[in-house]
Amino acid sequence: MKKNDALVVVIVYAILIVMSVIMVFPFIWMVFTSLKPAEEVFYYPPRLLPINWQFGNYFSLWNAAPFGKFYINNIVVSIAITLGQLITCSLGAYAFARLNFKGRDKLFLLYLATLMIPFQVTMIPIYSIVKVLNWINTLWGVIIPSVFSAYGTFLLRQFFMTIPKELEESVKIDGGGFFLCYSAIVLPLSKTALATLGTFVFLFAWNNFLWPMLVLNTLEFYTLPLGITFFQGRYGTQWNMLMGAGVITMMPLLLVYLFAQRFFISGLTVGAVKG
Repeated sequence: MKKNDALVVVIVYAILIVMSVIMVFPFIWMVFTSLKPAEEVFYYPPRLLPINWQFGNYFSLWNAAPFGKFYINNIVVSIAITLGQLITCSLGAYAFARLNFKGRDKLFLLYLATLMIPFQVTMIPIYSIVKVLNWINTLWGVIIPSVFSAYGTFLLRQFFMTIPKELEESVKIDGGGFFLCYSAIVLPLSKTALATLGTFVFLFAWNNFLWPMLVLNTLEFYTLPLGITFFQGRYGTQWNMLMGAGVITMMPLLLVYLFAQRFFISGLTVGAVKG
C-alpha cells in the first residue's frame, strides 16, 4: 500500500470514529442520566457520570406505572403487525410479480401512489372506520390498520422478480398451483428480504406513538411509547425516570437488530452483484 493510500485510510477511519462517537453519545448520556438522582440532572456545568449512582431508579419507574403491562402490549402489537405485514405484503407482492391479469401494472402504480399520501391525511378516515368497528381503546384498533403496507409490497415484489420463474415450473408440472409455488418455492428463497422487511416493520411498530395515542385511552392498553409520557407532567418532567424508561424501551430494539443484522445486511445487498 502506498503512503498516500495509507494516509487516506487513516483519515477515513478517523472520520468514521468521530461520527460514531457523535451518534452514540446521546445514548450514553441517556443511560447515565437514568442513573442520576433528580437534582443531579440539572447540575451546571453538566456532568456525564452521576455522583450518586441510583440504580433504584429502574425499580421506582417500574413500580410507578404498570410497565409490565405496557411491555406485554407493545410486544403483542409489534409482533402482530410484523407478522401481518409479512403475510399481506408477501401475498400482494407475489400477485404483482407472478400473476398476469388485466391492469396489473396500472393497479401496482396506483398502489405505490399511496406512498405519497401522508398518514395525517388518512388518519381521520381510518379512525372513523375503527370507531364504527368498535375497536377504539382496543389493541385490535392499533394492529389491524397497520398490517397493510404499500412499501412492504413494493420491496418484496422487487425481490420476487429476481427469482427465476423456471424454479416454479416443476411445481406446476406436478399440478401445483400458484399458492404452492408461493409457499414452497418463493418464500423459502426470500428469507433475507422477509427478514429485512420484518426488521423495518418491527422497529416502526415498536416506536409508533401517534396512532396508539389516538386509539388508546386507558393505561390497561397503553404501549411503551405512550407509557413513557407517564413521567411528563403538566408542570414538570422527571427526566431521570424518563431516560430510564427510554433505556428500557430501547433494549429490545438492540436485541432485534443484533439478531437480524446478518439478514438485514444481506437483504440490502441482494441484487448488487450480478453473476
